[in-house]
Amino acid sequence: MWVSCPLSWGRWAGTGPHPKPRLPSHPLPMAPRAELCPDGRGLAARLLQPLLSSQWGQQAAAKRAPPSQAPPSQPWPTEPGPADLIPASGSCHLLSLLPAHLSRVMALRAVEHSQEAANGLKEKVLTLDSMNPCVRRVEYAVRGPIVQRALELEQELRQGVKKPFTEVIRANIGDAQAMGQIPITFPRQVLALCVHPDLLNSPDFPDDAKRRAERILQACGGHSLGAYSISAGVQMIREDVARYIERRDGGIPADPNNIFLSTGASDAIVTVLKLLVTGEGRTRTGVLIPTPQYPLYSAALAEFNAVQVDYYLDEERAWALDVAELRRALRQARDHCRPRALCVINPGNPTGQVQTRACIEDVIRFAFEERLFLLADEVYQDNVYAEGSQFHSFKKVLTEMGPPYAARQELASFHSISKGFMGECGFRGGYVEVVNMDAAVKQQMQKLRSVRLCPPTPGQVLLDVAVSPPAPSDPSFAQFQAERRAVLAELAAKAKLTEQVFNEAPGIRCNPVQGAMYSFPRMELPPRAVQRAQELGLAPDMFFCLRLLEETGICVVPGSGFGQREGTYHFRMTILPPMEKLRPLLEKLSQFHAKFTCEYS
Repeated sequence: MWVSCPLSWGRWAGTGPHPKPRLPSHPLPMAPRAELCPDGRGLAARLLQPLLSSQWGQQAAAKRAPPSQAPPSQPWPTEPGPADLIPASGSCHLLSLLPAHLSRVMALRAVEHSQEAANGLKEKVLTLDSMNPCVRRVEYAVRGPIVQRALELEQELRQGVKKPFTEVIRANIGDAQAMGQIPITFPRQVLALCVHPDLLNSPDFPDDAKRRAERILQACGGHSLGAYSISAGVQMIREDVARYIERRDGGIPADPNNIFLSTGASDAIVTVLKLLVTGEGRTRTGVLIPTPQYPLYSAALAEFNAVQVDYYLDEERAWALDVAELRRALRQARDHCRPRALCVINPGNPTGQVQTRACIEDVIRFAFEERLFLLADEVYQDNVYAEGSQFHSFKKVLTEMGPPYAARQELASFHSISKGFMGECGFRGGYVEVVNMDAAVKQQMQKLRSVRLCPPTPGQVLLDVAVSPPAPSDPSFAQFQAERRAVLAELAAKAKLTEQVFNEAPGIRCNPVQGAMYSFPRMELPPRAVQRAQELGLAPDMFFCLRLLEETGICVVPGSGFGQREGTYHFRMTILPPMEKLRPLLEKLSQFHAKFTCEYS
């Protein structure tokens, strides 16, 4: 017997003609229809497996079982089939028991609650119903459901389960070292010496690494990396960051007191957004963010109950930023919120564009005229590959524009050790420099930072090396420069290869990857595939990416997780896999798209 009921997976759910999903009003999100197949379970079921396997799910299932029947190990009647998504020609279009099990979950929950009441027990204080509703609305595509499925597939491969592939290639995230990049030697030497100072007596480390480690340790409390630093970060490292900014910007001064070290750039971005968000109803803070965007911004704004104001990048002009589009977005947003900030990601994530100086000047004028606080996400500033492209910092351009902009336009710019050529994602080091921020607000920012005590000191050490590398006279200079050039040269080659292979594939179009670490190709999907995805309650590009993962082991992120114009379909893929894996990956992905297109044509 076929059963259907409304359901939704937040951003992953298809919503008909709407470009973006509606926010769920139910603790277990509910909206479009999906079919129930009686002979298996699917991705949707797996997504709810942790819920059904929770303590209350297991207990409720046991309570409902007849006395003669042992309680099941999990409240699913069948084991997973070989794949979640079966081609349209198969006897069962979607191996998903989610709708019926969703009803069963709610029934089990009601049974448990009534049983607890009968036993005089109180319901848990924190439940999906009583938790912060803003947290329920948070979505983060880069580590979303498709990535969870990739992890399951990896586990199944380790257990010997046969798949049509031998490994899962996680091309979903910009994690360089997870993709095989070898750490740069000098930063790791300095970090090792700081963590274990006894190594300072070892002949295995160069003298300049030892001097750097001793200098950092002298600036730490108790001369130990294990001590807290001040909340804004080790003062000496902040001074080194200021000198780096001055060199980068051609001598424009930077004040260490305007620099706050952070747990990666994300932490600093969230801190600044916290300062900006205020109001209720039509006075709620709105933040203009690029679309496609890095999902940190949409997630943070959802958590803070602020308003996400999308402005679309121009795909036909290599994802250019158009001030006319900014004006459209701002004008429409003022009908329902109070826009207070504008975010620009340069170089772009996920789109890989590098903004021209003229464009940055136009953005600064626009922000000044409209009284918007500027957030410049510049974590990929070392990742510029395209001929003729050049990174221009917002701080430099703003200062060189002179009055009235230089003295009055508020700006926060962010950088990180996770990207660039170092790729030290796991150590979580970064900084924010604030410009023209009100002094009293800066004190409040310092207070907010102090609540978190301090950024991780190992990340601060690596940040110091990133902004203050070996000098030409240092013994480590030659090796450091060679390793740095090799990483950036290989990334440039991968960027060019990615664009070339995708643009040779029918139905896929990829703009030049001018910078950053990702391509964001646009793909054509047949109307039957779009219709099938909508029947399954999936965004069409999510449907494609799931099938790609299940049949090839390639994990990419659907464009719907980043935002895109209605009727267009994309995916984000990092260019970080080793060259010997990247070309086969690109060709395999292109071949799968051709097969998928043929299947639904």
